[in-house]
Amino acid sequence: MRVKTPSESRTVMTDLVLPSETNPLNNLFGGELLARMDRAASIAARRHSRRITVTASVNHVAFNRAVPLGSVVTVEAAVSRAFSTSMEIFIDVWIEDRFTGERTKANEAIYTFVAVDDTGKPTEVPPLEPETDLEKERYAAALRRKQLSLVLAGKLKPADATELKALFLKD
Repeated sequence: MRVKTPSESRTVMTDLVLPSETNPLNNLFGGELLARMDRAASIAARRHSRRITVTASVNHVAFNRAVPLGSVVTVEAAVSRAFSTSMEIFIDVWIEDRFTGERTKANEAIYTFVAVDDTGKPTEVPPLEPETDLEKERYAAALRRKQLSLVLAGKLKPADATELKALFLKD
């Protein structure tokens, strides 16, 4: 399998926030934003794996800033790390000022997708080679997040979580 870069999977979706998608405060519904993030992440995972992909988990979501009615909202998703059959997708959400065009980061999320074959059985995905400093940082952190998730699920012994131990046990 050919090693891929995060830019090969990057997905950018830009849309307008319409009245039917807002809450009584005239801000984008959180569920609507989650759906947009899931779609962008799904496309990024499919581009990386060239397989059918399914959402395995939503690991982190931060609603840091409201997205007002009429905003131009951009969802950027890219594979931050590929494991054997799963991929971590990091999502950044930006809003654009209507008058100046200035972009501000509003939210972020981390999803996990699994590549599957036509019968729904998990299938291998290509490895990922980060290039930029941000990609390298997200790549390294993805392994720590995966180990923490496995420890919490009882699928990995804490003593075997080498990346997590390295954070706390410095020489």
